[in-house]
Amino acid sequence: MSDRIPILELRNVDKSFGPIDVLHDITLKVHEGEVLCLLGDNGAGKSTLIKTLAGVYIPNAGQILMDGEPIQFRNPRDAHNRGIATVHQFGGTYPLMSIGRNFFVGVEPTKGWGPFKMYDRRRANKISIRELQEFGITRVDDGDRLVGGLSGGERQSLSIARAVYFGARVLILDEPTAALGVKQAAHVLRIVNEAKRRGLAVIFITHQVMHALAVGDHFAVLIRGSIAADFRKGEKSREEITDLMAGGESMADLESNITSDIAI
Repeated sequence: MSDRIPILELRNVDKSFGPIDVLHDITLKVHEGEVLCLLGDNGAGKSTLIKTLAGVYIPNAGQILMDGEPIQFRNPRDAHNRGIATVHQFGGTYPLMSIGRNFFVGVEPTKGWGPFKMYDRRRANKISIRELQEFGITRVDDGDRLVGGLSGGERQSLSIARAVYFGARVLILDEPTAALGVKQAAHVLRIVNEAKRRGLAVIFITHQVMHALAVGDHFAVLIRGSIAADFRKGEKSREEITDLMAGGESMADLESNITSDIAI
């Protein structure tokens, strides 16, 4: 792995807002066909890091590289044009719009010519349903169906399928399983594996260790804006990862203290 050029790499990235340091000396890389799991509790700096990768924030120091070449995202559209797609917790979908409309929002296919051009609903529906079904959402077969009627997992799947269809190379998933039940979460994890199989680089942001272990190849733990640990699959146990996310304090020690307090 070390001799391959990563699709996306951060080198010594800092981000601050006035006197407040939010990210400090962040160095990370992700390769094609790999899932990087970024783990951290609330307030660890995950949201700021996502926005830096997506072009919302410009780093105060350090470099972002794609395919080994330094780049600077001026805005989110710039990052998107480079092949970086971000899917937020609820998929960024519009509940009162149809599946086809959601899939092609902003880039609607048309038919006709000149002033007689109009939205090609049939084509949009056909493509969106085909792409969804290729990701395993087989029970959805009507592109006119409102997205508000889909489950949380299906809405996530729609956004991921859309990103892949429009050429995403790096897929950033922000807590995609946080608000889902067990069955829906399992389906989203299968879709993450499918995206990896298709050669995408996936950055999977979560605070749920079990979900990370189910799909991850490479892991980084973020604490107070710094990388506390960076390791490969199999190098740390679930308990060790949980301890790291808790700031290094052993869960066994916490349980011991709680037991002692109850005994007193």
